[in-house]
Amino acid sequence: MSGVSGTGSAVGEEWGARAARSRALAVLRVRGRALGFAVLPAAVAVVLYAGEVTGHFSGTGWGTARWVVTVLAVVVLLAATAVALVVARARPAATPTVELAETAAPDLYRLVRDLADRLGVPAPAAIALTPDCDSWLEDRTHRAHRGAGDAGGGAPVLVIGSPFLWWMRVGELRAVLAPVVAGTGPAAHPDIAAARRFVRGLDAAIAVPRTPGLDPVRRLGAHGVGQVARVLLRACRGHAAEMERGVAAAGSERAQEVDYGVRIVAQEQVGLAYAGWDRLLTRVALPAWRMGRWPAKLDAGVVSALTELSRRDRLAEGFSSRLGERPACDLLEEPGAVDEAASLLAARLFHGGPAAPGPDWSPVEWSQYPEEVVDRKWRTDAARLHRVLDGIDAAAAGPGAPPPTDGPTLTRVIDRLTATGPATGPVVGAPAEAAVDRDGHADRDGHADLTDSAGLPDSTHSTGLPDPTAPADFGPLDGLGDLGDLDDDPPVNPAADALACALSALLAREEAAREARVAAESARGRTAATGAPAADRTTAYEGVSGPDGPLPLFPLQPPRSGRDLLADHVTAMVCCAAVDTAEAAPGLDWLDGPALLLGGERATDLGPRVLSLVEDGDPEPLRDWLARTGVRPEKPVRLV
Repeated sequence: MSGVSGTGSAVGEEWGARAARSRALAVLRVRGRALGFAVLPAAVAVVLYAGEVTGHFSGTGWGTARWVVTVLAVVVLLAATAVALVVARARPAATPTVELAETAAPDLYRLVRDLADRLGVPAPAAIALTPDCDSWLEDRTHRAHRGAGDAGGGAPVLVIGSPFLWWMRVGELRAVLAPVVAGTGPAAHPDIAAARRFVRGLDAAIAVPRTPGLDPVRRLGAHGVGQVARVLLRACRGHAAEMERGVAAAGSERAQEVDYGVRIVAQEQVGLAYAGWDRLLTRVALPAWRMGRWPAKLDAGVVSALTELSRRDRLAEGFSSRLGERPACDLLEEPGAVDEAASLLAARLFHGGPAAPGPDWSPVEWSQYPEEVVDRKWRTDAARLHRVLDGIDAAAAGPGAPPPTDGPTLTRVIDRLTATGPATGPVVGAPAEAAVDRDGHADRDGHADLTDSAGLPDSTHSTGLPDPTAPADFGPLDGLGDLGDLDDDPPVNPAADALACALSALLAREEAAREARVAAESARGRTAATGAPAADRTTAYEGVSGPDGPLPLFPLQPPRSGRDLLADHVTAMVCCAAVDTAEAAPGLDWLDGPALLLGGERATDLGPRVLSLVEDGDPEPLRDWLARTGVRPEKPVRLV
């Protein structure tokens, strides 16, 4: 019991635990009142029958009342039983994690158990990792989780953010985990555990009507149960929130004297790790995911990103000096394998990728990232840009006209964006496929109709969606010349508006086709889960990225405007020309993602010049940059 806070050596003596128990009793009183309401008609019926036996309630009127109340009691009891069974059997939500067996991390388990002994609380039942900068305790005692291979027993599971293991030192990790592990003490109290089970059951019962495979009658009944569960959850929501605050306060109070000084420094590392993780996902990992590749060492990349941040930012000076101490990932037997599993899970959660590697979803090492992701991304974007230009030229020239002879050159793009004529041209795809506003935003409703009509088919070709690799169907862009009337000021660069609209529509079609393919894979996974033996159903269930299907649970970026997409594609075209004609090279910046290297140095002044061309139609800043760096825009580039 050494190191326990002086406010008390037992959970019952801590203020936070007492407050949590009080709120847990309030939650249980809500359950008790619901039970009392359910048995009230039966109790009235018993009183009426007792009055008949004793002769107090005799007569025709009392007989009718007895029958009415009896029928009502039977109906209410049956409904209450159905609600209770659904609440008890519904599968509570569980965070997707990477499970760590004790054989895979014996030192980490030993550290957590020693910490629990110092705090005087039960040790967690198991340890799991999540690709996020947070740590918490998660109850997985429900039989559905135990059947799926999750940890059983009364103690909760300790979920640790995987970036912490790679960036933090062993002492810092122990200090950060101390308040979390201390929460197992209040969690073991019977009243708190019962209140948590009740709240989780209500939350799971609300989601039952969305379970696939229910027939209409069962779905109607599930909706009724969901409404009852929603009312009960609304009644106890405030008490449950205060209960969790009390549990957190109890854990913090108990951990006050355990590595308190180290915890202050470790909390600074938590904020720094979160900033580096966010930049790594949005700037580095997301471009790779969109190319069908997933970085296999994201957690190791956090160390490189934060080291680069400490080099650039004076506020972060001194943080990299900690790297000489023992990292927390040394507590794992095979850090590389754990990092790869966490990286794949991150791709599923934040991008909606498949659950397992495949021909179109393969890992990429950091050393291969510039060539296999950056260069490929640039050339794919450049090919898409020229595909749109080819379609516009073909539609403008009419049927039977010869194809353009200027080839995929940067000069062609610059000339098109500096054209002073009216903004006329085609939009890729029919209007039903993707409606586009003036800024080039794809209409998500039309997009959703495409994916919903897919019906989770076996292949993309059976969805009715156009193949993004096939020649685009170009039609006349009727009415784009009138889009300027929507605002008081006419567009500065109407040629860029037309091209941005076409790009947005084409990208919407490609994204719809990608989602249909992932949906088909998820459907096959669910089919395999239905026919698979019980021991194999976990793998098939994990093939679905989230409870809503193949879409990501936590999208990293909102839909981008057409102008932003056009600027990205023009930048990619410039980078391709620089690589092919000026001996430039693709590179990786740990904080900003894909980078163009000229003479070994990152080109940081290209973005404003591209924006000047796209936004204002002024090519001179970009032409000056091309002349200064030796890039030849008239030469064709190699496309994907």
